[in-house]
Amino acid sequence: MRLFPRSAFARTMALIAVLLLVNQVVSYIMIGLYVVKPSMQQISSVVARQVEGILALDQWLVEEDIPLEQRQRLVESYTEATGVEGIAESQAAHFGLHEATTYNFLSAQLSELLQARTEVRISQGSHYRVWLRTENLPGYWLVFNLDSFDEARFSPLLFYLIIIGSLSVIGGMIFTNWQNRPLKALEAAAQQIGQGDYPAPLSERGSSEIIAVTQAFNQMVQGVKQLEQDRALLMAGISHDLRTPLTRIRLATEMMPESEDYLAEGIIGDIDDMNAIIDQFIDYVRIDTDADHEQNNLNYIVEDVVAHVPDSWHTKIEVQYQPVPNIGVREVSIKRVLLNLLENAERYGRERVLVETGHDEERDAVWLKVSDDGPGIPANQVEYLLQPFTQGDKARSTKGSGLGLTIVKRLVERHQGRVLFGISPRLGGLMVRVELPVQRRTHQ
Repeated sequence: MRLFPRSAFARTMALIAVLLLVNQVVSYIMIGLYVVKPSMQQISSVVARQVEGILALDQWLVEEDIPLEQRQRLVESYTEATGVEGIAESQAAHFGLHEATTYNFLSAQLSELLQARTEVRISQGSHYRVWLRTENLPGYWLVFNLDSFDEARFSPLLFYLIIIGSLSVIGGMIFTNWQNRPLKALEAAAQQIGQGDYPAPLSERGSSEIIAVTQAFNQMVQGVKQLEQDRALLMAGISHDLRTPLTRIRLATEMMPESEDYLAEGIIGDIDDMNAIIDQFIDYVRIDTDADHEQNNLNYIVEDVVAHVPDSWHTKIEVQYQPVPNIGVREVSIKRVLLNLLENAERYGRERVLVETGHDEERDAVWLKVSDDGPGIPANQVEYLLQPFTQGDKARSTKGSGLGLTIVKRLVERHQGRVLFGISPRLGGLMVRVELPVQRRTHQ
Protein backbone atom coordinates (compact mmCIF):
# COMPACT_ATOMS: atom_id res chain seq x y z
CA MET A 1 0.00 0.00 0.00
CA ARG A 2 1.49 3.34 -1.08
CA LEU A 3 0.87 6.27 1.24
CA PHE A 4 2.72 8.76 -0.92
CA PRO A 5 0.53 9.93 -3.83
CA ARG A 6 1.71 9.41 -7.40
CA SER A 7 0.02 12.13 -9.44
CA ALA A 8 1.43 15.67 -9.50
CA PHE A 9 -1.96 17.07 -8.48
CA ALA A 10 -2.21 14.79 -5.42
CA ARG A 11 1.39 15.47 -4.43
CA THR A 12 0.89 19.23 -4.68
CA MET A 13 -2.28 19.03 -2.60
CA ALA A 14 -0.53 16.85 -0.02
CA LEU A 15 2.32 19.37 0.19
CA ILE A 16 -0.14 22.25 0.64
CA ALA A 17 -2.05 20.30 3.31
CA VAL A 18 1.13 19.48 5.27
CA LEU A 19 2.38 23.07 5.11
CA LEU A 20 -1.01 24.36 6.23
CA LEU A 21 -1.10 21.86 9.10
CA VAL A 22 2.34 22.96 10.29
CA ASN A 23 1.32 26.61 9.91
CA GLN A 24 -1.90 26.05 11.85
CA VAL A 25 -0.12 24.25 14.69
CA VAL A 26 2.56 26.94 14.94
CA SER A 27 -0.08 29.71 14.79
CA TYR A 28 -2.14 28.02 17.50
CA ILE A 29 0.90 27.68 19.77
CA MET A 30 2.09 31.25 19.14
CA ILE A 31 -1.34 32.75 19.77
CA GLY A 32 -1.74 30.62 22.88
CA LEU A 33 1.60 31.74 24.25
CA TYR A 34 1.47 35.42 23.30
CA VAL A 35 -2.26 36.21 23.28
CA VAL A 36 -4.28 33.75 25.36
CA LYS A 37 -1.74 33.18 28.14
CA PRO A 38 -1.15 36.92 28.86
CA SER A 39 -4.91 37.48 28.87
CA MET A 40 -5.42 34.69 31.37
CA GLN A 41 -2.63 36.10 33.52
CA GLN A 42 -4.36 39.48 33.55
CA ILE A 43 -7.67 37.83 34.52
CA SER A 44 -5.91 35.93 37.29
CA SER A 45 -4.38 39.17 38.55
CA VAL A 46 -7.77 40.92 38.65
CA VAL A 47 -9.38 37.96 40.46
CA ALA A 48 -6.48 37.86 42.94
CA ARG A 49 -6.94 41.57 43.73
CA GLN A 50 -10.64 41.02 44.34
CA VAL A 51 -9.88 38.10 46.65
CA GLU A 52 -7.35 40.21 48.52
CA GLY A 53 -10.00 42.92 48.85
CA ILE A 54 -12.47 40.41 50.28
CA LEU A 55 -9.87 39.13 52.73
CA ALA A 56 -9.08 42.67 53.79
CA LEU A 57 -12.79 43.46 54.25
CA ASP A 58 -13.27 40.28 56.26
CA GLN A 59 -10.29 41.13 58.47
CA TRP A 60 -11.66 44.65 59.01
CA LEU A 61 -15.11 43.31 59.95
CA VAL A 62 -13.49 41.00 62.47
CA GLU A 63 -11.41 43.74 64.04
CA GLU A 64 -14.15 46.39 64.15
CA ASP A 65 -17.05 46.13 66.54
CA ILE A 66 -19.96 46.49 64.12
CA PRO A 67 -23.50 45.34 64.84
CA LEU A 68 -24.49 42.11 63.09
CA GLU A 69 -27.34 43.70 61.17
CA GLN A 70 -25.07 46.44 59.82
CA ARG A 71 -22.43 43.86 58.96
CA GLN A 72 -24.94 41.84 56.94
CA ARG A 73 -26.08 44.93 55.04
CA LEU A 74 -22.45 45.77 54.29
CA VAL A 75 -21.77 42.26 52.94
CA GLU A 76 -24.93 42.34 50.83
CA SER A 77 -23.98 45.72 49.38
CA TYR A 78 -20.48 44.49 48.57
CA THR A 79 -21.83 41.35 46.95
CA GLU A 80 -24.31 43.31 44.88
CA ALA A 81 -21.64 45.77 43.76
CA THR A 82 -18.89 43.28 42.91
CA GLY A 83 -20.87 40.17 41.96
CA VAL A 84 -18.84 38.08 44.42
CA GLU A 85 -20.51 36.05 47.11
CA GLY A 86 -19.28 33.60 49.69
CA ILE A 87 -20.88 30.16 50.00
CA ALA A 88 -20.13 27.73 52.79
CA GLU A 89 -18.53 24.46 51.69
CA SER A 90 -21.48 22.52 53.10
CA GLN A 91 -23.86 24.41 50.80
CA ALA A 92 -21.64 24.67 47.71
CA ALA A 93 -22.88 21.41 46.22
CA HIS A 94 -26.44 22.68 46.41
CA PHE A 95 -25.46 25.72 44.32
CA GLY A 96 -23.84 23.65 41.54
CA LEU A 97 -20.24 23.06 42.61
CA HIS A 98 -20.18 19.53 41.16
CA GLU A 99 -21.03 20.91 37.71
CA ALA A 100 -17.91 23.07 37.70
CA THR A 101 -14.63 22.02 36.03
CA THR A 102 -11.25 22.44 37.68
CA TYR A 103 -8.73 24.62 35.79
CA ASN A 104 -5.23 23.70 36.94
CA PHE A 105 -3.59 26.56 35.03
CA LEU A 106 -5.69 29.22 36.81
CA SER A 107 -5.33 27.40 40.14
CA ALA A 108 -1.54 27.47 39.88
CA GLN A 109 -1.46 31.15 38.91
CA LEU A 110 -3.79 32.26 41.72
CA SER A 111 -1.95 30.10 44.25
CA GLU A 112 1.22 31.95 43.33
CA LEU A 113 -0.44 35.38 43.43
CA LEU A 114 -2.25 34.78 46.77
CA GLN A 115 0.70 32.95 48.35
CA ALA A 116 -1.69 30.19 49.45
CA ARG A 117 -3.03 26.94 48.06
CA THR A 118 -5.94 27.88 45.82
CA GLU A 119 -8.37 25.86 43.70
CA VAL A 120 -10.29 27.37 40.80
CA ARG A 121 -13.30 25.83 39.09
CA ILE A 122 -15.49 27.20 36.30
CA SER A 123 -19.10 26.28 35.61
CA GLN A 124 -20.94 27.14 32.39
CA GLY A 125 -24.65 27.12 31.75
CA SER A 126 -27.35 29.69 32.17
CA HIS A 127 -24.87 31.49 34.49
CA TYR A 128 -21.13 31.63 34.12
CA ARG A 129 -19.42 31.28 37.48
CA VAL A 130 -15.84 31.14 38.71
CA TRP A 131 -15.49 29.13 41.96
CA LEU A 132 -12.46 29.87 44.11
CA ARG A 133 -11.34 28.29 47.37
CA THR A 134 -8.22 29.45 49.16
CA GLU A 135 -6.50 28.53 52.40
CA ASN A 136 -6.66 32.20 53.41
CA LEU A 137 -10.45 31.88 53.68
CA PRO A 138 -11.12 28.35 54.95
CA GLY A 139 -14.62 26.90 54.92
CA TYR A 140 -15.90 29.07 52.07
CA TRP A 141 -16.09 29.10 48.31
CA LEU A 142 -15.95 32.51 46.68
CA VAL A 143 -18.25 32.62 43.65
CA PHE A 144 -17.69 35.27 40.96
CA ASN A 145 -20.93 35.70 39.03
CA LEU A 146 -20.00 37.00 35.59
CA ASP A 147 -22.18 38.17 32.74
CA SER A 148 -23.94 35.58 30.57
CA PHE A 149 -21.19 33.68 28.78
CA ASP A 150 -21.38 31.96 25.41
CA GLU A 151 -19.12 28.92 25.21
CA ALA A 152 -18.49 29.64 21.53
CA ARG A 153 -16.43 32.65 22.61
CA PHE A 154 -13.66 30.26 23.55
CA SER A 155 -13.32 28.96 19.95
CA PRO A 156 -12.92 31.95 17.61
CA LEU A 157 -9.27 31.05 17.14
CA LEU A 158 -10.07 27.46 16.13
CA PHE A 159 -12.87 28.67 13.84
CA TYR A 160 -10.50 31.17 12.24
CA LEU A 161 -7.85 28.52 11.66
CA ILE A 162 -10.39 26.13 10.09
CA ILE A 163 -11.71 28.83 7.74
CA ILE A 164 -8.22 29.93 6.70
CA GLY A 165 -7.11 26.33 6.18
CA SER A 166 -10.20 25.42 4.13
CA LEU A 167 -9.90 28.49 1.92
CA SER A 168 -6.20 27.80 1.39
CA VAL A 169 -6.84 24.18 0.38
CA ILE A 170 -9.65 25.16 -2.00
CA GLY A 171 -7.50 27.87 -3.52
CA GLY A 172 -4.63 25.41 -3.89
CA MET A 173 -6.91 22.90 -5.63
CA ILE A 174 -8.13 25.53 -8.10
CA PHE A 175 -4.62 26.75 -8.79
CA THR A 176 -3.17 23.25 -9.17
CA ASN A 177 -6.01 22.20 -11.46
CA TRP A 178 -5.40 25.29 -13.61
CA GLN A 179 -1.68 24.49 -13.71
CA ASN A 180 -2.36 20.89 -14.75
CA ARG A 181 -4.74 21.66 -17.63
CA PRO A 182 -1.94 21.85 -20.24
CA LEU A 183 -0.60 18.53 -18.93
CA LYS A 184 -4.02 16.93 -19.36
CA ALA A 185 -4.14 18.25 -22.92
CA LEU A 186 -0.69 16.72 -23.52
CA GLU A 187 -1.92 13.39 -22.15
CA ALA A 188 -4.99 13.39 -24.42
CA ALA A 189 -2.90 14.32 -27.46
CA ALA A 190 -0.36 11.57 -26.68
CA GLN A 191 -3.20 9.03 -26.50
CA GLN A 192 -4.44 10.18 -29.89
CA ILE A 193 -0.98 9.70 -31.39
CA GLY A 194 -0.84 6.23 -29.86
CA GLN A 195 -4.08 5.42 -31.70
CA GLY A 196 -2.69 6.66 -35.01
CA ASP A 197 -4.31 10.12 -35.07
CA TYR A 198 -2.44 13.39 -35.26
CA PRO A 199 -4.03 16.21 -33.22
CA ALA A 200 -3.82 19.88 -34.04
CA PRO A 201 -0.93 21.78 -32.42
CA LEU A 202 -1.59 22.39 -28.74
CA SER A 203 -1.93 25.93 -27.48
CA GLU A 204 1.18 27.05 -25.61
CA ARG A 205 0.06 28.21 -22.19
CA GLY A 206 0.94 27.74 -18.54
CA SER A 207 4.29 28.10 -16.84
CA SER A 208 7.51 28.51 -18.80
CA GLU A 209 8.47 24.86 -18.24
CA ILE A 210 5.10 23.60 -19.51
CA ILE A 211 5.27 25.95 -22.52
CA ALA A 212 8.69 24.51 -23.38
CA VAL A 213 7.35 20.95 -23.11
CA THR A 214 4.33 21.84 -25.26
CA GLN A 215 6.55 23.38 -27.94
CA ALA A 216 8.75 20.27 -28.00
CA PHE A 217 5.65 18.06 -28.16
CA ASN A 218 4.20 20.02 -31.10
CA GLN A 219 7.53 19.72 -32.94
CA MET A 220 7.60 15.99 -32.22
CA VAL A 221 4.05 15.53 -33.56
CA GLN A 222 4.95 17.32 -36.77
CA GLY A 223 8.08 15.22 -37.13
CA VAL A 224 6.25 11.94 -36.55
CA LYS A 225 3.48 12.97 -38.92
CA GLN A 226 5.98 13.88 -41.63
CA LEU A 227 7.85 10.62 -41.06
CA GLU A 228 4.60 8.66 -41.40
CA GLN A 229 3.70 10.48 -44.60
CA ASP A 230 7.17 9.88 -46.05
CA ARG A 231 6.97 6.20 -45.18
CA ALA A 232 3.51 5.89 -46.75
CA LEU A 233 4.70 7.71 -49.87
CA LEU A 234 7.80 5.50 -50.11
CA MET A 235 5.84 2.29 -49.69
CA ALA A 236 3.16 3.39 -52.13
CA GLY A 237 5.83 4.31 -54.70
CA ILE A 238 7.63 1.00 -54.32
CA SER A 239 4.36 -0.93 -54.55
CA HIS A 240 3.34 0.99 -57.66
CA ASP A 241 6.71 0.44 -59.30
CA LEU A 242 6.58 -3.29 -58.56
CA ARG A 243 3.16 -3.77 -60.12
CA THR A 244 4.37 -2.75 -63.58
CA PRO A 245 7.04 -5.48 -63.99
CA LEU A 246 4.71 -7.99 -62.33
CA THR A 247 2.06 -7.19 -64.91
CA ARG A 248 4.58 -7.65 -67.73
CA ILE A 249 5.69 -10.96 -66.25
CA ARG A 250 2.09 -12.11 -66.03
CA LEU A 251 1.43 -11.18 -69.66
CA ALA A 252 4.59 -12.96 -70.77
CA THR A 253 3.66 -16.00 -68.75
CA GLU A 254 0.20 -16.22 -70.26
CA MET A 255 1.83 -16.20 -73.72
CA MET A 256 4.00 -19.24 -72.91
CA PRO A 257 3.39 -22.45 -74.90
CA GLU A 258 0.74 -24.86 -73.70
CA SER A 259 3.43 -27.44 -73.05
CA GLU A 260 4.67 -25.24 -70.20
CA ASP A 261 1.27 -24.59 -68.58
CA TYR A 262 2.42 -26.15 -65.29
CA LEU A 263 5.25 -23.63 -65.11
CA ALA A 264 2.98 -20.74 -66.12
CA GLU A 265 0.45 -21.60 -63.39
CA GLY A 266 3.19 -21.55 -60.77
CA ILE A 267 4.47 -18.19 -61.95
CA ILE A 268 0.94 -16.72 -62.03
CA GLY A 269 0.31 -18.03 -58.51
CA ASP A 270 3.51 -16.40 -57.28
CA ILE A 271 2.49 -13.14 -58.94
CA ASP A 272 -0.90 -13.25 -57.20
CA ASP A 273 0.83 -13.82 -53.85
CA MET A 274 3.15 -10.88 -54.50
CA ASN A 275 0.19 -8.65 -55.38
CA ALA A 276 -1.53 -9.72 -52.16
CA ILE A 277 1.60 -8.88 -50.18
CA ILE A 278 1.80 -5.47 -51.88
CA ASP A 279 -1.85 -4.86 -50.96
CA GLN A 280 -1.02 -5.65 -47.33
CA PHE A 281 1.89 -3.23 -47.40
CA ILE A 282 -0.42 -0.50 -48.66
CA ASP A 283 -3.04 -1.32 -46.02
CA TYR A 284 -0.41 -1.18 -43.31
CA VAL A 285 0.93 2.25 -44.17
CA ARG A 286 -2.41 3.77 -45.14
CA ILE A 287 -3.60 6.51 -42.79
CA ASP A 288 -7.34 6.55 -42.14
CA THR A 289 -8.02 10.15 -43.02
CA ASP A 290 -11.74 9.44 -43.17
CA ALA A 291 -12.01 8.62 -39.49
CA ASP A 292 -15.68 9.47 -39.32
CA HIS A 293 -18.15 8.37 -36.66
CA GLU A 294 -20.83 7.03 -38.96
CA GLN A 295 -23.18 4.70 -37.12
CA ASN A 296 -22.93 1.14 -38.40
CA ASN A 297 -24.27 -2.22 -37.32
CA LEU A 298 -21.60 -4.86 -36.83
CA ASN A 299 -23.93 -7.65 -37.95
CA TYR A 300 -24.47 -5.97 -41.33
CA ILE A 301 -20.72 -5.50 -41.80
CA VAL A 302 -20.07 -9.19 -41.01
CA GLU A 303 -22.84 -10.30 -43.33
CA ASP A 304 -21.45 -8.20 -46.19
CA VAL A 305 -17.88 -9.47 -45.77
CA VAL A 306 -18.84 -13.13 -45.43
CA ALA A 307 -21.09 -12.91 -48.49
CA HIS A 308 -18.20 -11.79 -50.70
CA VAL A 309 -15.43 -14.20 -49.68
CA PRO A 310 -13.84 -15.97 -52.67
CA ASP A 311 -15.52 -19.20 -53.81
CA SER A 312 -12.10 -20.83 -53.96
CA TRP A 313 -11.76 -20.93 -50.18
CA HIS A 314 -11.76 -24.46 -48.81
CA THR A 315 -13.10 -23.69 -45.32
CA LYS A 316 -16.77 -23.54 -44.45
CA ILE A 317 -17.75 -20.31 -42.68
CA GLU A 318 -20.51 -20.43 -40.07
CA VAL A 319 -21.94 -17.18 -38.64
CA GLN A 320 -23.89 -16.74 -35.41
CA TYR A 321 -25.43 -13.31 -34.85
CA GLN A 322 -26.65 -11.72 -31.63
CA PRO A 323 -28.47 -8.37 -31.35
CA VAL A 324 -25.94 -5.55 -31.15
CA PRO A 325 -26.34 -1.75 -30.96
CA ASN A 326 -25.01 0.55 -33.64
CA ILE A 327 -21.49 1.87 -33.16
CA GLY A 328 -19.54 4.78 -34.62
CA VAL A 329 -16.84 3.15 -36.77
CA ARG A 330 -15.29 3.45 -40.19
CA GLU A 331 -16.95 0.66 -42.14
CA VAL A 332 -14.04 0.11 -44.56
CA SER A 333 -11.58 -0.37 -41.68
CA ILE A 334 -13.77 -2.89 -39.82
CA LYS A 335 -14.31 -4.82 -43.05
CA ARG A 336 -10.54 -4.98 -43.51
CA VAL A 337 -10.19 -6.27 -39.92
CA LEU A 338 -12.71 -9.06 -40.47
CA LEU A 339 -11.34 -9.97 -43.89
CA ASN A 340 -7.80 -10.26 -42.52
CA LEU A 341 -9.03 -12.53 -39.73
CA LEU A 342 -10.97 -14.69 -42.20
CA GLU A 343 -7.95 -14.92 -44.51
CA ASN A 344 -5.84 -15.96 -41.53
CA ALA A 345 -8.39 -18.64 -40.60
CA GLU A 346 -8.61 -19.82 -44.21
CA ARG A 347 -4.83 -20.07 -44.49
CA TYR A 348 -4.18 -21.88 -41.21
CA GLY A 349 -7.50 -23.60 -40.50
CA ARG A 350 -8.59 -26.99 -41.75
CA GLU A 351 -12.30 -27.16 -42.56
CA ARG A 352 -14.41 -24.87 -40.35
CA VAL A 353 -14.45 -21.19 -39.42
CA LEU A 354 -16.91 -19.75 -36.89
CA VAL A 355 -17.80 -16.03 -36.77
CA GLU A 356 -19.81 -14.76 -33.77
CA THR A 357 -21.05 -11.32 -32.73
CA GLY A 358 -22.43 -10.01 -29.46
CA HIS A 359 -22.79 -7.12 -27.02
CA ASP A 360 -20.99 -6.84 -23.67
CA GLU A 361 -23.30 -4.60 -21.63
CA GLU A 362 -20.92 -4.44 -18.66
CA ARG A 363 -18.07 -3.06 -20.78
CA ASP A 364 -20.49 -1.23 -23.13
CA ALA A 365 -18.82 -2.76 -26.16
CA VAL A 366 -19.77 -4.91 -29.14
CA TRP A 367 -17.57 -7.82 -30.10
CA LEU A 368 -16.91 -10.31 -32.86
CA LYS A 369 -15.07 -13.61 -32.67
CA VAL A 370 -13.35 -15.48 -35.48
CA SER A 371 -12.44 -19.08 -34.60
CA ASP A 372 -10.82 -21.80 -36.68
CA ASP A 373 -9.95 -25.46 -36.21
CA GLY A 374 -6.25 -25.04 -36.95
CA PRO A 375 -3.21 -25.54 -34.70
CA GLY A 376 -3.67 -22.18 -32.95
CA ILE A 377 -0.98 -19.85 -31.61
CA PRO A 378 0.96 -20.51 -28.38
CA ALA A 379 0.24 -17.87 -25.74
CA ASN A 380 3.92 -16.92 -25.50
CA GLN A 381 4.02 -16.03 -29.21
CA VAL A 382 1.00 -13.70 -29.36
CA GLU A 383 2.94 -10.49 -28.66
CA TYR A 384 5.64 -11.53 -31.12
CA LEU A 385 3.14 -12.23 -33.91
CA LEU A 386 1.54 -8.80 -33.47
CA GLN A 387 4.80 -7.17 -34.57
CA PRO A 388 5.13 -6.20 -38.26
CA PHE A 389 6.62 -8.74 -40.68
CA THR A 390 6.54 -11.64 -38.21
CA GLN A 391 4.96 -15.07 -38.59
CA GLY A 392 4.39 -18.06 -36.40
CA ASP A 393 6.32 -21.27 -36.08
CA LYS A 394 6.27 -24.21 -38.43
CA ALA A 395 2.75 -25.11 -37.37
CA ARG A 396 1.78 -22.04 -39.34
CA SER A 397 2.62 -21.74 -42.98
CA THR A 398 5.17 -19.18 -44.17
CA LYS A 399 2.85 -17.65 -46.75
CA GLY A 400 2.02 -13.94 -46.56
CA SER A 401 3.92 -10.91 -45.39
CA GLY A 402 3.31 -11.19 -41.67
CA LEU A 403 1.21 -8.03 -41.56
CA GLY A 404 -2.31 -9.46 -41.25
CA LEU A 405 -2.64 -9.47 -37.44
CA THR A 406 -0.59 -6.27 -37.18
CA ILE A 407 -3.09 -4.47 -39.42
CA VAL A 408 -5.97 -5.89 -37.36
CA LYS A 409 -4.45 -4.62 -34.11
CA ARG A 410 -3.66 -1.20 -35.59
CA LEU A 411 -7.15 -0.61 -37.01
CA VAL A 412 -8.93 -1.82 -33.86
CA GLU A 413 -6.81 0.39 -31.60
CA ARG A 414 -7.61 3.38 -33.81
CA HIS A 415 -11.24 2.71 -32.93
CA GLN A 416 -10.24 2.59 -29.22
CA GLY A 417 -10.95 -1.12 -29.10
CA ARG A 418 -8.83 -4.13 -28.21
CA VAL A 419 -7.88 -7.52 -29.66
CA LEU A 420 -7.79 -10.69 -27.53
CA PHE A 421 -6.40 -14.11 -28.45
CA GLY A 422 -7.32 -17.50 -27.07
CA ILE A 423 -8.31 -21.08 -27.83
CA SER A 424 -11.73 -21.73 -29.31
CA PRO A 425 -13.75 -23.96 -26.96
CA ARG A 426 -15.84 -25.24 -29.88
CA LEU A 427 -13.33 -25.70 -32.71
CA GLY A 428 -10.11 -26.10 -30.74
CA GLY A 429 -8.08 -23.68 -32.86
CA LEU A 430 -7.25 -20.01 -32.64
CA MET A 431 -9.96 -17.63 -31.44
CA VAL A 432 -9.55 -13.89 -32.03
CA ARG A 433 -11.95 -11.59 -30.19
CA VAL A 434 -12.30 -7.95 -31.32
CA GLU A 435 -14.03 -5.52 -28.96
CA LEU A 436 -15.21 -2.08 -30.08
CA PRO A 437 -16.66 0.51 -27.67
CA VAL A 438 -20.24 1.63 -28.24
CA GLN A 439 -19.47 5.15 -27.06
CA ARG A 440 -16.05 6.31 -28.22
CA ARG A 441 -14.15 8.70 -25.97
CA THR A 442 -13.58 12.19 -27.25
CA HIS A 443 -10.31 14.00 -26.66
CA GLN A 444 -10.37 17.53 -25.31
